[in-house]
Amino acid sequence: MPNDFFQFKHFRIEQAACAMKVSTDACVLGAAAAVEGAARILDVGTGTGLLALMAAQRNPTAHIDAVEIDAAAAAQARHNVAASAWAARIRVHARSLAAFAVTQPAPFDLILSNPPFFRRSLRSPDAQRTAARHAADDTLSFAELAAFAAAYLAPTGRLVLLLPPPEMREFEQEAARAGLAPTHRLVLQHRPGSKPLRHVTTFGRGPHRAAETTLTIHAPDESYSGAFRALLQDFYLAF
Repeated sequence: MPNDFFQFKHFRIEQAACAMKVSTDACVLGAAAAVEGAARILDVGTGTGLLALMAAQRNPTAHIDAVEIDAAAAAQARHNVAASAWAARIRVHARSLAAFAVTQPAPFDLILSNPPFFRRSLRSPDAQRTAARHAADDTLSFAELAAFAAAYLAPTGRLVLLLPPPEMREFEQEAARAGLAPTHRLVLQHRPGSKPLRHVTTFGRGPHRAAETTLTIHAPDESYSGAFRALLQDFYLAF
């Protein structure tokens, strides 16, 4: 079973109350997203608060809002934020993205999201985990996320999100309808030559020609690759 906490170099994630625990791919998103120069950052579906905390560590001046619809997860995120060195710069909102939009927030320079994506897989009997993992009309749809980003990104703002390749292709269609296009795609794979595991894609106001790079987690001998170590060295205790 997953640990009830995950200890990073500069903060700790308590996660017993959260359906979705700290994952390698979410850590890659938090470490790879271009947070430099962003004055206002939004983390959509913050869960444990992981992405908000990683952004705060990497950007020493940004003010960060984190939205989480699940009350237990939002409480856990608030606890994790309060225990960190960046509590004064992060606000956790226990509400849906639609309810947050009603508050008419100021434009964001960067929006981060590890959204629900298992649209066609079997549903978990755990309702909290199902809501966290599955896109549904009563949680967060790709269309809703794309429309929100188009409405609340600053003119040069960026949306960065993590999805499996098939779901990312679906999201790109919704993003295009909202006037957003990929500017960069990071392809995450377990080892050299393996099937792509996730895409970390950056969107901006289109059109763009998306550049693409690949990050391999493991070397052929199953050790962590040099590129993966370099990306996560400011976060993982093992590095």
